[in-house]
Amino acid sequence: MFDSVRDDLRTTLDEIRAAGLHKPERVIGTPQSATVNVTAGGRPGEVLNFCANNYLGLADHPEVLAAAHEALDRWGYGMASVRFICGTQEVHKDLESRLSAFLGQEDTILYSSCFDANGGVFETLLGAQDAVISDALNHASIIDGIRLSKARRFRYANRDMADLECRLKEATEGGARRKLIVTDGVFSMDGHVAPLAEICDLAERHDAMVMVDDSHAVGFVGPGGRGTPGLHGVMDRVDILTGTLGKALGGASGGYVAARAEIVALLRQRSRPYLFSNTLAPVIAAASLKVLDLLESADDLRVRLGENTLLFRHRMTEEGFDILPGDHPIAPVMIGDASRAGRLAELLLERGVYVVGFSYPVVPEGQARIRVQLSAAHSTEDVNRVVEAFVAARAELDA
Repeated sequence: MFDSVRDDLRTTLDEIRAAGLHKPERVIGTPQSATVNVTAGGRPGEVLNFCANNYLGLADHPEVLAAAHEALDRWGYGMASVRFICGTQEVHKDLESRLSAFLGQEDTILYSSCFDANGGVFETLLGAQDAVISDALNHASIIDGIRLSKARRFRYANRDMADLECRLKEATEGGARRKLIVTDGVFSMDGHVAPLAEICDLAERHDAMVMVDDSHAVGFVGPGGRGTPGLHGVMDRVDILTGTLGKALGGASGGYVAARAEIVALLRQRSRPYLFSNTLAPVIAAASLKVLDLLESADDLRVRLGENTLLFRHRMTEEGFDILPGDHPIAPVMIGDASRAGRLAELLLERGVYVVGFSYPVVPEGQARIRVQLSAAHSTEDVNRVVEAFVAARAELDA
């Protein structure tokens, strides 16, 4: 049987390569940092890393590593169980409490990833008589989570409040019992921020709840790094907040839902990814507590990240590159053609800069780009070097 399937799969893979959509994986032999050592899948040697979600440079921060070592000795390697059986330690409850306070929510529940968190919300809270209204550019985990529920599905154009209101009216006219608006706080491919104040206004006008996935904002966006609800002054108006521990908050793994107390209580009873997945490793929970200590004690990392972002965006614009507007450390360099974006990424790697070309289906066809991501771990010299590498690589590509 598999012989015929193998031929079909090989044909599909050949088509992906021919279209310039193949996504190679490069192997690094060092910790995640501002510089990494590529050992396979690219030019070997040390390169500048401008494609990780390590926004605050905490993935190899010495205090975070020390907290992880201490936790490994105290709490062990893993729980080998789910939370309601024997998979809950004090460190998990401590992290949930700290995240609730940090995010201004009543309670928090931990998941093994934010993908699982988003996968566990909709089916638990919404039934066939309910409606979910989702931004068109929401993350794949939100899309997949919505698919698991029986709720009616509405989609509104990215950050388009007039279209959102039309969908809310449509859901109401259709007799929806509950209505849930869901949006990314920051859209990961564009770096654009959702207009949360306007979304909350519409939600109140149309008796809807609001859910925000703040994975690309928590830790460094808004006052104290409390994310897009803090940026827009709506922390008390967002009903459900999901996020990850795998980006700015240390870069390991794990996710959470921070929400109204009754929502979290129901998730603990019925959310399938929570009930049937092993508990977050205690070492990650303990290291995440140290990350929150660092975030609440100083703003230096957030300030440095902002300076690096401003410098890169300014210099690249001066050099004539098409950068999507904004002030987020996601800085997409728009290329258009998928093959050209992939080739430019290869030329940059040859010049010691590790970035990745994004093409369909990760982004719409014809909108291929190199998504540069700044970090507080980068120096001013690092930022200037990457701009110079872009200029040189473009010149070779156009020669």
